[in-house]
Amino acid sequence: MKRIAITPRPDWKATAERYGFLFHTIDGAPYWDESAYYAFTLEQIERDIETPTEALHHLTLSLMDDIVRSETLMTKLAVPERYWDWIADSWRQRQPHLYGRMDLVYDGSAPAKLYELNYDTPTSVYEAAFFQWIWLEEQQQRGVLSRSADQFNQLQELLVLAFASIAKTLPRPFYFSATRHSAEDLGTVAYLQDCAVQAGVQSDFIALEDIGLSSKGLFTDLKNKVIGSLFKLYPLENMFTDEYGQYLPGAKLQLIEPPWKAVLSNKGILPLLWERFPGHPNLLPAFFEENKDAALPPGWVRKPLFSREGANVHIALPNGEHVHSPGRYTQCPVIRQAFHPLPCFDGAYPLIGSWVVGDIPAGIGIREDTTLITRDTSRFVPHVIE
Repeated sequence: MKRIAITPRPDWKATAERYGFLFHTIDGAPYWDESAYYAFTLEQIERDIETPTEALHHLTLSLMDDIVRSETLMTKLAVPERYWDWIADSWRQRQPHLYGRMDLVYDGSAPAKLYELNYDTPTSVYEAAFFQWIWLEEQQQRGVLSRSADQFNQLQELLVLAFASIAKTLPRPFYFSATRHSAEDLGTVAYLQDCAVQAGVQSDFIALEDIGLSSKGLFTDLKNKVIGSLFKLYPLENMFTDEYGQYLPGAKLQLIEPPWKAVLSNKGILPLLWERFPGHPNLLPAFFEENKDAALPPGWVRKPLFSREGANVHIALPNGEHVHSPGRYTQCPVIRQAFHPLPCFDGAYPLIGSWVVGDIPAGIGIREDTTLITRDTSRFVPHVIE
């Protein structure tokens, strides 16, 4: 694994905008960064990333039966009681799921370790699936990269196949949805909707703010037609506390991602994994904070259950130093996880987002930060297999 400096394409911004990548720059700073790329060997990808991704995914799913049957575990995960049966039913029915991203720390030699799962509303899929592939092809055409260079990237192909499979059982009409004021979310949803079109799936878009509620407690579109299925780029835990969240269990609305993903997108899954599979080479010791007797090695990371984009993370380094990030998750239960630092390449700390589509490892995307905490100001950097 190497970080290699490279000259950006002179027209990369125009290329991004031509392809609808309108959030390539955020708050005046580049989000997409092609001044460097990460190079892997095929063995590193297959042995150290793809194989552990598949194993971790199946270990995680193996917990679901026990979790949805346990009031104690659902309480530990801070899932409101009114949604327990709804979540459990969605799992028993095996309501279809589309995708997920697990964040891995990997330095090119030691086993990859799981930082967390993003299995409900994972973002950066457009960058990983589409735009970094465009970058690779164009740099090859211009002679900057070898024609033999490749990527671990079958995301788009698998997303199209997944939509084709999911669509067979989806109640209609089928809508995609996101908040209307987030360029990143709108761009991500537009890309996924295009994948659905390639699968022959008819759908429409509706802003989350425009979804209505009928007198019978059913969710409706702007023409007061009942929505059958909804892909929502909006966290389930937020839906639970919203004004209309109480109607979800009785609304007969099929969600993508399904309600059972609320369990797996929760950082409380990390101590449950460690409890079930202690010593697993791709897991880090993790405990709920109320477990005062938990023995962590020197250094730990404190994470709220529902924190996103590195918010409210507190790192206690083995040398006694502390690193904090601000955020809004101050009233949320927390876990502690053993400290395992990101590698540092030229002052950059890369975090590997390893994607699963359905149940298949599908590719990676890399986000860099200038600190040990990968925040919402991180940069997306492409990769190649040499």
